[in-house]
Amino acid sequence: MELKDIKSVYFVGAGGIGMSAIARYFLHKGLVVAGYDKTPSELTHQLEKEGMLIHYEENVNLIPEECRQPTTTLVVYTPAIPSTHTELIYFHDNNFTIEKRAQVLGTLTRTHKGLCFAGTHGKTTTSTMCAHIMHKSHLDCNAFLGGISKNYGTNYILSDHSDYVVIEADEFDRSFHWLRPWMSVITSTDPDHLDIYGTKEAYLESFRHYTELIQPGGALIIHKNLEMKQHVQEGVKVYDYSREEGDFHAENIRIEKGTITFDFVSPIETVKDVELGQPIPINIENGIAAMAMAQLNGCTAEELREGMRTYGGVDRRFDFKIKNDRHVFLSDYGHHPKEILQSAKSLKELYADRKITVIFQPHLYTRTRDFYKDFADALSHFDEVILTEIYPAREQPIEGVTSKLIYDNLRPNIAKQMIKKDDVLDFVRSRDFDVLVVLGAGNLDNYVPEITKIIKAKE
Repeated sequence: MELKDIKSVYFVGAGGIGMSAIARYFLHKGLVVAGYDKTPSELTHQLEKEGMLIHYEENVNLIPEECRQPTTTLVVYTPAIPSTHTELIYFHDNNFTIEKRAQVLGTLTRTHKGLCFAGTHGKTTTSTMCAHIMHKSHLDCNAFLGGISKNYGTNYILSDHSDYVVIEADEFDRSFHWLRPWMSVITSTDPDHLDIYGTKEAYLESFRHYTELIQPGGALIIHKNLEMKQHVQEGVKVYDYSREEGDFHAENIRIEKGTITFDFVSPIETVKDVELGQPIPINIENGIAAMAMAQLNGCTAEELREGMRTYGGVDRRFDFKIKNDRHVFLSDYGHHPKEILQSAKSLKELYADRKITVIFQPHLYTRTRDFYKDFADALSHFDEVILTEIYPAREQPIEGVTSKLIYDNLRPNIAKQMIKKDDVLDFVRSRDFDVLVVLGAGNLDNYVPEITKIIKAKE
């Protein structure tokens, strides 16, 4: 189905962060947009306010009449929806065009210049940075992001005139193989999702195949010394980057009094005195990748400076809730050992003379089973580690796989404790923290507003 033929779009699993961005795109285009989700949420209520028709009961009779024409209705579903879902069966049986979210994004990369950001970690922040730079520049862009941008209060940016679309390229379930990037950044390839890929080699091969999809005339911007082999088409330029070396890198880094400033060095033009709007050390490297992409597509030095200076961050990515001389409290989505290590190193660089406590909720039994020693090594860079039980998400328990695997492998000199998630608020009430970070991709983040109140009451 061509985009021009679509008159209505129906989402089976409407409330996901990625699905909602596509729903907003079609709403803005003036199409009828409807869908099902299992549970109402703040996001689904917002979508309803914006004009989307959503119901929360699995019932074919609740599908709007406008979404019952196979020739003009596109059906988008999330892999989290089981194949036995009655509405999905209805659309299959009646020959509707049914696509995953990633397939829809792939279609958009065929009709726009896709600026895609892939990697085990860093892709949400880096893509959101680039989207902000581009949106504020003379180029503008559309964007489909994996987190809520604090600059815009949404995971989606629309332009009425720009040919660029910024997309977070997700390797889960090989989704990014549907994309046809004009240019792509690859931030990292530390093995993950081994429940899908099976082996590290298969994971790296998936990224190699992804690099083949970049279109001639475009570019690959890849983190220096990644453990993968790229294989680009003829006519695709390849650049590397890192914090301190590569085609794109930083020099003259200054971290002082809560600010971070550096010079952005590139083959095109060095941009001096770039100030990070979200001054966290890891964002130096994220910013280099974002600026490299924006600069290669025509953003000026002043547009790069202004975009980086005004970048406000992403919800749950180094998301500071309290930041003063007595208390620092933040929430971070880090759920892979390398992400946790970067979080620890960044916080140590910012708060070298303060005690840093982490409350970590492991995400997935398989990830814990595959990487528990790596989790323990990374968490041991904090001063104190508090572990809760594993958040299962889509998985069933695995015998012998609990948070204790991580706990038992923490370094002996680390202060450590295991508590139930339900006891976290009482634990926070019972203690006074210097720097506290809630870490993980599960539902512990739901406690962040209350933790913020508890800590503020102690000031």
